[in-house]
Amino acid sequence: MENVSGCKFFIFRIPLSIFHFIVQDQETTNADDFTDVFRTPETGRLLALDLGTKHVGVAVSDRLQFTVRPVCVVRRGGWKKFLKQIISFLEEFDAVGLVLGLPLEFDGSESEMSAEARRLARNFSLSIRVPVFLQDERVSSYNAKGYLTKLGLSEKEIWERVDSEAAAIILSDFITLRNQTIERKNENL
Repeated sequence: MENVSGCKFFIFRIPLSIFHFIVQDQETTNADDFTDVFRTPETGRLLALDLGTKHVGVAVSDRLQFTVRPVCVVRRGGWKKFLKQIISFLEEFDAVGLVLGLPLEFDGSESEMSAEARRLARNFSLSIRVPVFLQDERVSSYNAKGYLTKLGLSEKEIWERVDSEAAAIILSDFITLRNQTIERKNENL
């Protein structure tokens, strides 16, 4: 177990292929720069957040963006404290991009939390030096809970890890969607 930015976390790597079954076909619905996957650096770690009103799950990719892993769950406080925590993670992992989960309704429509995620994406984009992206996260927490249950974890352990596991799923989905989008573009050239 290691301690980074005040969070204790377990080190284990999850190959993207494990999450292949849960990659969502839906893309985010906005046309803002937050979904322009072509702005994503092709190498370097990416940091992902599963935003909640009280807790935020954190996950990171490896430098080649082949694997993702949950890092920890942080308590969400005021903006300045939250920003400092995320900047600390970006620096600790030398991350080249930040991916935020975009909680859309099942039909793809916006919710109050979607508006909050977009607001935070805008705030982060004005406050940090790495590109910020939004990724559809419709069933990430549900899939994370299912995955942790299959591992045989107790309800307490699941509750402690579900947000960071959801962040890992969001990041895996983002990388997979980015790679698929680039492949389609290259096929059309």
